[in-house]
Amino acid sequence: METLTTRREHKKAVTRRSLAGAALRLAMEHGLDGVTVEDIADAAGVSRRTFSNYFTSKEDAVLDADRQRTQALVSLVQDRPEHETAWQALRASTAELYEAWPVPDVEWMAQLRLLRRHPSLLARQAGDQVALERDLTAVLVLREPDEEISRLMAATFLATIRTAIALWLEGAGRQHLPALVDRLLGRVAVQGT
Repeated sequence: METLTTRREHKKAVTRRSLAGAALRLAMEHGLDGVTVEDIADAAGVSRRTFSNYFTSKEDAVLDADRQRTQALVSLVQDRPEHETAWQALRASTAELYEAWPVPDVEWMAQLRLLRRHPSLLARQAGDQVALERDLTAVLVLREPDEEISRLMAATFLATIRTAIALWLEGAGRQHLPALVDRLLGRVAVQGT
């Protein structure tokens, strides 16, 4: 029975990735307004109903990869060795995340940033960032019991990541993004680290 469940879960994960990938690819090719849920379902080879089993909207499908990465980051921070400080756990988890999720090319990232300026994605992205900051704070406070410091750490961490990505894009990817991120994280002084 376990094998059947594992196969079913694998198939669901593949379908989810296929739908999210199709949504992102089509939105980058045609603009978000130029893509329908039906287009995404067709490109992934599934029905409209199957799409609805995974996502509530095309915007949710487009942002799915980001959400998967952020969930992975929170899990990585949570699973780091107990002796690490909160900031050490963040840095090490970020390095692990870049190993597991390779850095896309600069052109693709630039297109993606333009796409994400779409009004219907902005509110969802802002909500996702608030949720990520909250989730990171919840795992950081286990290492740094001062909640104010943990919240500042989570917010500072996310601002540093955004800054690194902006610098990387502006430099046309000449620097290795994971190394740039780690260097900037190393330059930040956060109490409790």
